[in-house]
Amino acid sequence: MSDYYVGSVARGDVWLAVAYTDDGYDHATVVDGVGELWTRYEETAAAVAVDVPVGLETATAPRPNERAAVEFLGARREAVVPAPVREAARKQRYPTAARVHERKTGGDLPRAAFERARLVTAVDEFMTTIDDARGVFLEAHPELCYRAFAGEPPTERPDVAAGYAERMRVLAEFDPDAPPTVQSVAEATEGHAVSIPAVLDAVALALTVRPGPGSRRSLPPEPPTDDEGLPLRYVYRAETPLSS
Repeated sequence: MSDYYVGSVARGDVWLAVAYTDDGYDHATVVDGVGELWTRYEETAAAVAVDVPVGLETATAPRPNERAAVEFLGARREAVVPAPVREAARKQRYPTAARVHERKTGGDLPRAAFERARLVTAVDEFMTTIDDARGVFLEAHPELCYRAFAGEPPTERPDVAAGYAERMRVLAEFDPDAPPTVQSVAEATEGHAVSIPAVLDAVALALTVRPGPGSRRSLPPEPPTDDEGLPLRYVYRAETPLSS
């Protein structure tokens, strides 16, 4: 069996995974969490790109990859939601998490960051427990993937018609087979709470880790690691490194 190159986006408890091989799109599936995602692809995936933080800081924020991405996303910089520091991510209530985050970093914890804290913690606990996943799971930001494919950041929000058209155009220019792939993935999500923007994002992440035009690159180029040894980076695919 050929290796799978998987792009997976998490929306609440629902994870959409899109899998390519060297020959092209293979399948899409919906799973209930990062553990099920690993079980599904543990033996077959060469790379799994996820849009949930991999690697958390203990005393600083935002993470270096988040700071770097903001420089390249223009009007879409707001799409980068800084992750809580590790201790704050594990708190159950926003006021408590915000106090911990401020004590550790000197900065505020956005509510949007806390709303993903349970998901962030699940991935963090998974990555710090399953050593075999470290060489497979990679963090990617969909908006940075579009930016790398197109050479410029998206200008519209993904949840409006113009944003859908913009991102679909970027995918189609990068991979002519992307439009029918998006249709196939959307059909595979029937019966699940998966939005069309999430479908496009999962395809973008899969195309980022699948061998294709350009090279898989890291932002920052030489990423530091957190206290658990996890790299603080976003991966993207481009002919040349991103530069401002």
